[in-house]
Amino acid sequence: MSFKKDLSKENLYEAVKSLVENPNPHLQLSQQKLFTLFSVAFQYMLFRSTKNPGHYIIRIEDPFLAEKLARKAKDETTRKFMQKLLIPRRLNYGNGIFHLDYFNLTTWGTTKDLPKERIQGAIVVKNTAHNPLIDEGDFRHVDPENAQNEAAIQLFGENYYLTSLMEFCPRTITVAFEQDYPGVHKLQFGFIGEETQHLSGVKLAGDINWED
Repeated sequence: MSFKKDLSKENLYEAVKSLVENPNPHLQLSQQKLFTLFSVAFQYMLFRSTKNPGHYIIRIEDPFLAEKLARKAKDETTRKFMQKLLIPRRLNYGNGIFHLDYFNLTTWGTTKDLPKERIQGAIVVKNTAHNPLIDEGDFRHVDPENAQNEAAIQLFGENYYLTSLMEFCPRTITVAFEQDYPGVHKLQFGFIGEETQHLSGVKLAGDINWED
């Protein structure tokens, strides 16, 4: 079912086209439109999978954000695909195999053993938590898991959920607002507009989630 606020076909096409034509292997979509940018990134990876058979990793901060993306992504195809991917966390699409995991190490059981030479792309989606690896509020508060995550932070750095993929993945698209990643090129889309908005003469704070 499509929604009135879905991306227009023209904007979606042009945004995906700009990703296809961008030569940088590691890109960040940094504007404050999480669900819009995820649709663009996901549609790009679907297109890439038709040209480059192999494995594709969708790494989302936590299961709650994944469920929101499945409901609120800005095109129908992405919503339906994510809804089907949530439970098995593995789904075939043509010659591509899509895998879903989260920032927590315990969810990397299948993706960590994939042959690296067969991984063709990855999407990383970060919400607004400063350190999502050890935040409380979901299964990550379990002590053994926290200890594992904190050890990984010490070994790889706090952005290891992305940097570990950049080591071998030929194309990564990171959706993250107000975040800087070394070696990652930021890309913005003109149709999204400014990240700070005004309402009736009042300047609203930049951390308001306009997708909700």
